[in-house]
Amino acid sequence: MEKVASQSDLLSLLMQFIEQAKVLFIDPAFWIQFLIIGVVFAISRWLLRPVLLRGLKGLSKRTARVTSFVRVWEALEDTITPLGWLMLQWVAIKLSSHFKYDSVVLITVASLLTAWLLIRLASMLVSNLALQRFIAWAAWTVAALNIFGWLTPVMSILDSWAFTIGTVRISPLTAIKVAFSLWFALWLATGASSLIERKMNKWPSSNAATRVLFTKLTRILFISAAILLALSSVGIDLTALAVFSGALGVGLGFGLQKIFSNLVSGVILLMDRSLKPGDVIAVNNTFGWINYLGARYASIITRDGTEHLIPNEEFITQRVENWSYSNDLVRLKIPIGISYHSDPRKAIALCVEAAGKVVRVKDDPEPKCQMMGFGDSSVNLELRIWISDPPNGRANVCSEVLLEVWDKFHQNGIEIPFPQRDLHVKSVLGEKDLANIQQAFSS
Repeated sequence: MEKVASQSDLLSLLMQFIEQAKVLFIDPAFWIQFLIIGVVFAISRWLLRPVLLRGLKGLSKRTARVTSFVRVWEALEDTITPLGWLMLQWVAIKLSSHFKYDSVVLITVASLLTAWLLIRLASMLVSNLALQRFIAWAAWTVAALNIFGWLTPVMSILDSWAFTIGTVRISPLTAIKVAFSLWFALWLATGASSLIERKMNKWPSSNAATRVLFTKLTRILFISAAILLALSSVGIDLTALAVFSGALGVGLGFGLQKIFSNLVSGVILLMDRSLKPGDVIAVNNTFGWINYLGARYASIITRDGTEHLIPNEEFITQRVENWSYSNDLVRLKIPIGISYHSDPRKAIALCVEAAGKVVRVKDDPEPKCQMMGFGDSSVNLELRIWISDPPNGRANVCSEVLLEVWDKFHQNGIEIPFPQRDLHVKSVLGEKDLANIQQAFSS
């Protein structure tokens, strides 16, 4: 019965619209107002717009240092034509009322323009451009239906197309309300959690892991509360959802197993403070520092600028080297070879002296150089140095140390060897044969 009633309501609404359109089309006052609207739009588009743009650019130059004013001017620049159109439209309405002319169509268009401008400016709070346009057009459609007096009939028709699951009544109107309520609640929740995160990041005294953990838990709490409030605000009984919430939970558990695993792993990492933003780590042949630790993954930036997104679960299940867990000190080992003709004790002293000249090498612990063995072509030494800034790179500091060692060795006569091989050639010819060959060459 509901569908039959809704179909008749829809037909009656369409018939009413057709009858109103017929009355308007045969009324000369409608065409006069339509012509006025066209003239007003043309003036605002091609005459008033350049004037308003020049004035707006002048204001933006005067207030260029204030960021909030710059954003306002940018928003107004996108709506300058409708704004000028609206101003002239209200002037036309005042003149029509002064001369006792009919202005119903003029007022309707002005109301639609006013609603569009307000909604357009309000939707600019949303950063996503596609979502911003969708919200603007959806809100303007609702405003237009309300201006024409069709909002209540359309809502009644949408609500009449309904079906029931258990005790929950679902209709297109309910779905629209739920979608809008969820979007608005989630937008508020994410905005509030982002604001808290920015405020927390300004507290230098707080630990980085504590800040990230607090912001992640706050975001989860806000989003959960937003979903519950959005569902209850549209009249959905949350106790009725308990009928299939168990099966839904099991399905989500299997389907989103990895996501929940990464989420829990991220919380564990932040709670035990084994990893935090800024730490220098090595995992799966990836060496770099943690730029961001999120709910699902961590962002690791290497020295060559490559950003690796590693799931949080890998930090729990695999071996991780944290170079800055308890302190920032890192020891580097640099192999060095000298000739067998050189003095190893003098070379060791020169290596330690050369390492001390590099700014990034720590004095405490001091550099050490050890003799590691006798190689095929060289006496093998190993210079061990300590640095406290591994995010700035390891290869560059090793290069600086080796250049200093090179200079010291050349200044003090320490020879750096190159690979050498002794070749022994044994002849298969006898002494008599060699004597005959030598005699042949001599003759």
